[in-house]
Amino acid sequence: MNIRTLLLSALAASTLHALPAFAQAPDILHATLAEPTAKTPEISTAQMREVVVKGGAIILDTRSRLEFDAGHIPGAANLDSAPNIAVTAVEKLTANDKTKTLVLYCNGPFCQASRRFAEQLADAGFSNIRRYQLGMPVWRALGGPTEVALGGIERIHSKDGTAVFLDLRTAEQFAKKTLAGAINTPLEDVMSGKIAKLPLPEDDFNRRIILVGATPSDARKLAEILSKRPWHNVSYYGGSTEELLAKLARN
Repeated sequence: MNIRTLLLSALAASTLHALPAFAQAPDILHATLAEPTAKTPEISTAQMREVVVKGGAIILDTRSRLEFDAGHIPGAANLDSAPNIAVTAVEKLTANDKTKTLVLYCNGPFCQASRRFAEQLADAGFSNIRRYQLGMPVWRALGGPTEVALGGIERIHSKDGTAVFLDLRTAEQFAKKTLAGAINTPLEDVMSGKIAKLPLPEDDFNRRIILVGATPSDARKLAEILSKRPWHNVSYYGGSTEELLAKLARN
């Protein structure tokens, strides 16, 4: 099922059962699957965005480490381990406070990982569990900021010859050292309008675009700008380019 069909299906099936403010016909940002037999409640994309911005909840990515590294919701933790060990890890994350708000997600409506783990956590006594069951496919499709980890950068850079890497540092910083094949796109020039047309692929809007900057906030800033453009496979590195280059040199 392609993402457009997925989004339309999610919207058609959705009714909000948790927040009165969303009781009237929701738009796609406020849609959930409205699962009739769910053991733990869902949240919408709008609510997930609020969690990311405001904090206060522990976000758990229940996918594999490889998937997490390639792109995850900012601030998420990945456990990637056997279920009983994962529950123990969450107990450590919460200092064994089982009233802490936990928000789980995985690979979308048909992925079972977040459903299963949510039930395991509930069985272990956690009482404030939510699932963003629309998951990473819908998060990306609706322009949610996506962070890529070091392992993802390494794998994408070495294996995905179609990926576009944009280095948002100044021309001087870029000239000293950068990722092989990266394109210099100074953020200051983008924001001032000096760069009117970004060097982005127009032959395939699904191609990976990876943003690295002098700071994580620089890269995220452009990622948020691009969230309103057709390119939806955009990720930013959650560290500085200098830090990234140092880590890559050590590996």
